[in-house]
Amino acid sequence: MRLGLIEYSLIQVIIYALVYLLDSYIGFLLCLICASIGAAILVLSLVFELIDRSKVPRSYYLFMLSTVVVPILVIGGFSMFMVDSFSWMEE
Repeated sequence: MRLGLIEYSLIQVIIYALVYLLDSYIGFLLCLICASIGAAILVLSLVFELIDRSKVPRSYYLFMLSTVVVPILVIGGFSMFMVDSFSWMEE
């Protein structure tokens, strides 16, 4: 059984949301770090693909894009719906 893009994205949302609910500081940092690492890998792989064509399937780039977009959406969602999600910044 292979996971599709939607299932993979939903699993990411659940994991990031659980971590964010347990501790908003750790969840925020985890989302930020994972999104930035995913963006760096995506940009590098796109540059390498432009330089030398490979047989990497298009689904790889979609999965990498979801690795960048999902944590950013989780941060945005929790910052809008949780009033005290950034209370750790005031300390």
